[in-house]
Amino acid sequence: MIKIPKNVKGLIFDLDGTIANTMQNHFLSWREAVSPFGIDFSAELFKSLTGKPREATILKLNEQFGTNMDPATVGKVKGDTFKKMVHQTQEISIVADVVRKYHNILPMSIGTGSTRNGAKKTLEVIEMSHFFEIVITANDIENPKPHPETFLKCAALMEINPTDCIVFEDGILGMQAAETAGMQVVDVNEYFEMEFTV
Repeated sequence: MIKIPKNVKGLIFDLDGTIANTMQNHFLSWREAVSPFGIDFSAELFKSLTGKPREATILKLNEQFGTNMDPATVGKVKGDTFKKMVHQTQEISIVADVVRKYHNILPMSIGTGSTRNGAKKTLEVIEMSHFFEIVITANDIENPKPHPETFLKCAALMEINPTDCIVFEDGILGMQAAETAGMQVVDVNEYFEMEFTV
């Protein structure tokens, strides 16, 4: 079981790759969306972009590979492909167990780079919607991770000082965001090994 330090007053969870094991599906969806443009979307590339919203990811890939992908069109392919796989999503038990243990004990929220609809669907599939009244998504912020806005909004809505919050994250950008916000961080990769297969 992941231990929560005694001084922590609020828990913030990333969703994809933290509570929900969606990363393989995201990875395959991205491969499908960008392969027509000659991009070999590797696991390493994916990990470096984890936590970025869809449009920002496509713009970054354009910059990196000299492509001219339209964020709306390519983003739709990615989203549609992911939707077809979402029903296969399972919880990441080591983190989901923390959610269950601290439900009604400490305030909890979700801070995700996912869209509102995507996050809602994922939480429904893993049957965890009822644990979270506060869900901050890409639709609720101006500045995505590694900017701390997502997590600062979570803390504000929980009415807890950022320094009293702990963030559960799997992505480098999310961990940077949490640290910038002055929060403690649990790197869930230390507890759960993510596999990517093509």
